[in-house]
Amino acid sequence: MPVSFDGKLVVAISSRALFNLADSHRVYLEEGLEAFQDYQTRHEDDVLEPGDAFPLVQKLLAINELKEGKGRVEVILLSRNSSDTGLRVFNSIEHYGLPITRAAFAGGQSPHRYVSAFGAHLFLSTDPDDVQQVLEAGYAAATILSGGQCQRPDGILRIAFDGDAVLFSDESEQIFQSDGLEAFTENEKRSARQPLDGGPFKPFLAALHQLQTSFPVATCPIRTALVTARGAPAHERVVRTLRDWNIRLDESLFLGGLPKGDFLRAFGADVFFDDQQGHCESAAHHVAAGHVPHGVANRRKSGEG
Repeated sequence: MPVSFDGKLVVAISSRALFNLADSHRVYLEEGLEAFQDYQTRHEDDVLEPGDAFPLVQKLLAINELKEGKGRVEVILLSRNSSDTGLRVFNSIEHYGLPITRAAFAGGQSPHRYVSAFGAHLFLSTDPDDVQQVLEAGYAAATILSGGQCQRPDGILRIAFDGDAVLFSDESEQIFQSDGLEAFTENEKRSARQPLDGGPFKPFLAALHQLQTSFPVATCPIRTALVTARGAPAHERVVRTLRDWNIRLDESLFLGGLPKGDFLRAFGADVFFDDQQGHCESAAHHVAAGHVPHGVANRRKSGEG
């Protein structure tokens, strides 16, 4: 029987998100591809230091060690390295005992096209262009920012999401950006019983939720949170949307425009996904953050529209 990922949570990650490859990347930028290849080969037995997404990957893979989660999480390496220069990465994976066995080495090209081939629910990278291409292909993706890592030693994976343009479409955010807070609030009150369309991270959240349902609520190793600038009365549409999707979020923080960092630390987020670069940079002082370059805020920043 062929191998199937049905029923699994599949996460694809770049080598530079998983490990600290700053030195070799600097060689590539300053001296070129041939020097980079030589550097990687000479250092292939030198163990790489963990990267910004390493703790998140550890917690994800630990779910497979639990009875209810056995074999339910797959992490796949997607790399611009060749298999030759990527040997150092796999040597480091083996050193840390990470059960990652599948990889695509794209030999200098963007590996984004393999996200769909593997059926990954999420792609994490340090390369914004690769992330953008994955989002445009219809899959959840984020650029991991260097910064704080707020892990709790209880083995529970905590993932926090912004709402508009991440879990939900940017339809309401467009009104906020063009007409202001008052128009946004009136629209959300008027549309409270009309579910929002899904954003790029809806399928990932759905896969997380499906995995959560394998565990008793009291012992589930995953907790999710919505951390949004929305406040009452704009909260009602969000609540009803999640109810319509039949998806449970463990915690929902409606902050009414307050800075998110302290709340993310209080939640103990292992990672927080937001569409606005500034929010991610602020959050990264407290927790690992992933920028989702999607929606009207990013189109305005790039000069589109």
